[in-house]
Amino acid sequence: MKKWVVVILSIVLLAGQTAFAASDLMVADFDTGDKPNNLGGDFGAWDKDPNDDTQTCSVSFNFGDDPTGNTDGYSLQMDYDVDSPNPAYNGFWTKLEGEDFSKYDTLNIYIKGDASAGYTKRIKIELKDFQSSSPFILNGITDEWQKFQIPFEKFTRVKDWSSMNEFVIVFDDVNTSPKVGTIYVDQISVSKEL
Repeated sequence: MKKWVVVILSIVLLAGQTAFAASDLMVADFDTGDKPNNLGGDFGAWDKDPNDDTQTCSVSFNFGDDPTGNTDGYSLQMDYDVDSPNPAYNGFWTKLEGEDFSKYDTLNIYIKGDASAGYTKRIKIELKDFQSSSPFILNGITDEWQKFQIPFEKFTRVKDWSSMNEFVIVFDDVNTSPKVGTIYVDQISVSKEL
């Protein structure tokens, strides 16, 4: 009789873990290799000055290189260049479609650098509601996939978590070193961790 109790308890615990993981909200997993993101929002690259060809950022899909082991999925490749005689910054943006983040407390993102192209170990991440933008400097990027988990409390300028506007990655001529390189991102999500 005790064996059955242990088996049933184990199944209940596993079911609880699955339900918890299912409560995460996927923003962008890029697995279709196309737009939109998982929330239905657009995304792309941006440049401070599109007329200045000494600073650029472009995005493309990288097939089969997925941090979760999905060989049919994609990650997003970002090729950046902020090596300019002018003030330079650029990056990636994706729309959050007014999604309610108030029941979550953590931003999750997988990132790695491209060892052959070179990559910055430090980027700026911004979360925006419809009133303000809040930056966070993320350090520690390597050439291996890592999952970064950033508590919402680090985004101190966000005023309304119940209606989110945009997620942005920024390469700038102050924080980005080297100033030309490639990073990959995937599995952008929010979760309840704390």
